[in-house]
Amino acid sequence: MEETETKDKFSGIKKIYEGQYKKLLIIPFTLIFIAILLIAFKAVSTGDFINRDVSLKGGVTVTIPAKQPIDLTQLENIISSKFPANDIATKSLSQFGAQVGVIIEADIEQDQTGKIDELIIEIGNALNKKLTTQDYSVEIVGSSLGASFFKEITRSLIAAFLFMGMVVFLYFGPNLKLKVLVSFLSILGGIFILFSRGLFTDSLVFLFSIVLIYIFLRWSIPSLAVIIAVFSDILITLAIVNLLGIKLSSAGIAAFLMLIGYSVDTNILLSIRLLKRKEGTGMERIYGALKTGLTMTTTTVIAVTVTMLITQSEIIKQIMLILLIGLVADLISTWIQNVGILRFYLERKAKKRESEIQS
Repeated sequence: MEETETKDKFSGIKKIYEGQYKKLLIIPFTLIFIAILLIAFKAVSTGDFINRDVSLKGGVTVTIPAKQPIDLTQLENIISSKFPANDIATKSLSQFGAQVGVIIEADIEQDQTGKIDELIIEIGNALNKKLTTQDYSVEIVGSSLGASFFKEITRSLIAAFLFMGMVVFLYFGPNLKLKVLVSFLSILGGIFILFSRGLFTDSLVFLFSIVLIYIFLRWSIPSLAVIIAVFSDILITLAIVNLLGIKLSSAGIAAFLMLIGYSVDTNILLSIRLLKRKEGTGMERIYGALKTGLTMTTTTVIAVTVTMLITQSEIIKQIMLILLIGLVADLISTWIQNVGILRFYLERKAKKRESEIQS
């Protein structure tokens, strides 16, 4: 009896997945719209579209060894009350599962030496200890250096999207001449992004991007579908990271680059199975790709979750958390959004072929 009910439930889900794929597209595109709104609100209200830590926006990092456990929340609250105009964050320094120290980060400029000294004094007061130079270490990242580093990483992300688009179009593009053109524009755009230093080169990059999007839209919908899926994966993940209040470090940005690679893998898997293989029906090929993709995602989620739970490194935890969020978002962007776009594309292609035969 229970088996029959389970089968009926799955058959109902399967019926919706197969027959209502256009309506299901509302889910991912609604999530994209909400993500854009959240990121835009973040940018308008704070002046930045993400929460950046000291490594990306500049500031001071104070590391203090500790023999006794320290309440990080209490420490952060005390220091924040003394420096209300600054962004204060505390992290635990652990070894073999035990706390061996604390890290305090503050967005204090490197030329504000008096304020840095005041910060160290207030940390000592909060710990009920007079700190000497042997009790702590200080690292300072200039705001210009942090901003420059963040800009370079952002450019790397955009360049990765351009080169990704090139690779996808090389596989799914219609003819050699267009493939050569897309490759040339992508390489040129990537070079401009990585080495641009002014409005002129940034404008050229924008122009190249518009031309590439037009080419994808005109001649290779599957290529555009992959790029949209990866982009939506990044957008949704970024919006959730902002909601969780996670302060992104350079390692966090690297996690987004890793996420691009994983998302491309699952979307290419789907596109190849559906468009390049001919055995079985379209839905049978989709289910075959879905089975493989879910196996990949499940094993990766388990590995990421276990690593996040057992690691003592805050950097690794941030990377794993971003990947975990992105993997869940990828399930929607690949197996609902990209599947829907590709099925719509194949149906239009079949109707066009039928009308040409009839005429």
